[in-house]
Amino acid sequence: MARRPWSFKEDRRLMELAKSSASLEQAAKALGRSPDAIKRMALRLGLSLKSKAAKKT
Repeated sequence: MARRPWSFKEDRRLMELAKSSASLEQAAKALGRSPDAIKRMALRLGLSLKSKAAKKT
């Protein structure tokens, strides 16, 4: 499966989602990307996103 490049708009949206404490899964659904892709980009942008599973513990 080929990777789709991230647009500036998607970067900004991910930043907004992280700021609003969205989960990793919510961000993936909102951006139409896999949780792994969201995790990688969040790491590159210095953002922190928690998965739903992590929130329950």
